[in-house]
Order: sequence, then structure tokens, then C-alpha cells
Amino acid sequence: MSQSTLYQYQQLTPENSSLMAPLLDLFGEAFEEQETYCRKRPTDRYFRDLLSHDYFITLLALCGGAVVGGLVAYELKKFEQPRSEIYIYDLAVASEHRRGGIATTLIEELKRIARVRGAYVVFVQADIDDDPAIELYTRFGVREDVLHFDISVKSQDDAA
Repeated sequence: MSQSTLYQYQQLTPENSSLMAPLLDLFGEAFEEQETYCRKRPTDRYFRDLLSHDYFITLLALCGGAVVGGLVAYELKKFEQPRSEIYIYDLAVASEHRRGGIATTLIEELKRIARVRGAYVVFVQADIDDDPAIELYTRFGVREDVLHFDISVKSQDDAA
């Protein structure tokens, strides 16, 4: 991955799985969801296993060794044609490092990985009121207005 004088970029592997914890801290702070990202943190063994699968892609931006940006994506193999698409699950940059090209560099690196893997598209969701994300993603692709549904896996008995 490319390097600049201020930031270093890298793709995580099982060997550097210890960087997942600071990435979760970054996501928790950026999304104001510390409970989600920090409360039930997986073990390093879990992270090493996850990072050993090629469908899980994690890219980082580092400044002085500290995680200041990150992108997590999943490669989804398609069934209707022998191809895949890549879904950006999370992307965040520490507030003091925003507007400096980190998110753009992370997306460009993901696009490079997608091309190497033969993926035909990278896609991402953005909350309707997240103007900075919408502005960023609009520079990369065509906006589609869709509805998102979270379907609970709990049985009706569990809900009672």
C-alpha cells in the first residue's frame, strides 16, 4: 500500500491482529457507539482467525504508529455469475485527521484489491443524515436510494 510523509497505510493480516483493538476504539468513537464496538470485544485469537479469511478485508491508516483511519470490508461471492462484489462495512477517520485524504486513500486501495480479485463493484451504505459520508461516496459512485431492513434472528418465544 502507498505511504505518505504523514500516514502509512496497510492491510491487516493475522500477524498484526493486535491493531484490531485500536480500530474498534476508533469506530466506537467515530460512530458514537462505544457499547457496540468496545463492550464485548473479541479475543485476539478470534481476530487472527477472521483476518486469515480472504473474504474479510481490513485496511488501516497509521500516524506515528497510532490507528487514525480504518476500513473494514467483506468480499461477497455471487451465485448468478462467477464474480464477487465488495461491501464496505465500516469506514472511519479520527476527527483530528479528517479532510486529509485518508478515507479516499483507503477506498482507492480497496478498489485496487477489488480489481485484483476480479470483483465487479464496491458498494457501501450511508445513513440518510450522514452528509460527510454521502459527500465522500458520491465522489466514487452512483447513489441508489434503497431501504435497509434488520431482520431479527430471535424466535417469537425469545422476544416475549
